[in-house]
Amino acid sequence: MVATIKLNDQTSIPQLGFGTYLVPPEETADIVGQALQVGYRHIDTAQMYGNEEGVGQAIARSQIPREDLYVTSKLSTGNHRPDDVRRSFDETLAKLGLEQLDLFLIHWPLPTLYDGDYVSTWKAVTGLVADGRLRTAGVSNFEPAHLDRIISETGLAPAVNQIEAHPYFANNTAREASRRHGVAVEAWGPLGQGAALQDEEIAKIAAAHGKSVSQIILRWHIQRGDIVFPKTMRRERMTENFQLFDFSLTPEQVQAIDALDRGEEGRVGPHPDTFAYLPD
Repeated sequence: MVATIKLNDQTSIPQLGFGTYLVPPEETADIVGQALQVGYRHIDTAQMYGNEEGVGQAIARSQIPREDLYVTSKLSTGNHRPDDVRRSFDETLAKLGLEQLDLFLIHWPLPTLYDGDYVSTWKAVTGLVADGRLRTAGVSNFEPAHLDRIISETGLAPAVNQIEAHPYFANNTAREASRRHGVAVEAWGPLGQGAALQDEEIAKIAAAHGKSVSQIILRWHIQRGDIVFPKTMRRERMTENFQLFDFSLTPEQVQAIDALDRGEEGRVGPHPDTFAYLPD
């Protein structure tokens, strides 16, 4: 049974989901369909992934009741202007085949683009909640200063901040800032894009529990209160990653994994303060 987390807008989100980053569009319907068969009910996609349509096809084919599914997408970096937020959101709903989206995130703050204005983008995203097409509004890759700014200028805190987080980069500064504002933390790249899977300390903990290294890392996230959505193309790994709620790490084991944090040296993805990619 997957645990749920109550968000600051009083909605609930499954703590474990399935990620679709780098899942090829032509394979998405099949891969997501398999994840739904395994038992996942929380699917994370994005406009920039180019696979929203495949996610929608998998949902339609599954015949799972809409109220049993939780679907997230994210705003492309090329769609930050308010009119583009609304237009692209309509396109996202159409591709997914949905009338309402559960969670929509600003994918990156892009403080060096759009004249540094991500506040109007945030206002446009929250406006989608007001008109009923979106249940919950959130952000992704927002640093403490980015969170402070949108909240101080709008009075509206995001429900979620999706940030890079894994044993080698705990990202505690952004994590603690999120929690200070009552914002739930989602961890992308929860396995450090595979790097942490080779860690000897985590392997010892895995052996003690009779679990895989990936299960131990994901369980560490769960016990920290993070929302996680590992991505895999292999059904056996989907099943393995889904089995996180029948064991617990000891406080000492959690602390041992905490101690692996390398700070900024452990960051795998780009820094949100300087990331400035725009799609062609």
